[in-house]
Amino acid sequence: MDRGAGGDDDGPVQDVTITEEPIRLSQFLKLAGLVDSGSDVRPLLEGGEVSVNRETETRRGRRLVRGDVVELGGDEFRVA
Repeated sequence: MDRGAGGDDDGPVQDVTITEEPIRLSQFLKLAGLVDSGSDVRPLLEGGEVSVNRETETRRGRRLVRGDVVELGGDEFRVA
């Protein structure tokens, strides 16, 4: 199920299942395997490399809920 925002991307949105809602952005990035540790998150955020629902995000503690889409490096991951 696509959220319908935007045009053609490199591939489909990948669902990442969480057990409890909400989840902090830094925790989600670790759960999705996009970073190895919490210390890896800050430089990505400061560099404007992470977006949530197509908006650049700078807060590690941003709370995500099911349906939110996180983009990093051209890949999209949906909180499921």
